[in-house]
Amino acid sequence: MDTDSLRSDLTEAVIGAAFEVANILGPGFLEKVYERALLRELTLRGVSAKAQVSFPVRYKGQYLGEYVADLVVEEKLIVKLKCVDRFANEHLAQCINYLKASGLRVALLFSFQKPKLAWKRVLLGAGNATPTRSLSAPPAASA
Repeated sequence: MDTDSLRSDLTEAVIGAAFEVANILGPGFLEKVYERALLRELTLRGVSAKAQVSFPVRYKGQYLGEYVADLVVEEKLIVKLKCVDRFANEHLAQCINYLKASGLRVALLFSFQKPKLAWKRVLLGAGNATPTRSLSAPPAASA
């Protein structure tokens, strides 16, 4: 299986887990609750994930500080969790900066604010992110 296919399968697995969390918990909790629930759901599904992963930020070789990602899945994918009515440019910029700091290429941005989970896939190096998804059920598995 090629790298893009593996990445696609991994994003589908994380999106499915996020829908499960959204369907069970519903809206209204703090981001930390969704982070813990998603970490648990991924673990139950046999997907390796770590919470609150730090990445150093450097400028011309000088350490400036750290970015802390909500979740890193399989050391390949960053997950950013929000509870907002709609995604803002700042949320996308935050994901892009996490990707730059980590050296990874794909991030998933989720909002649990509304009854329907909203999400975006953010690719480093791509012109823009894929459109926001707002679905009540996970996407159908591809054959």
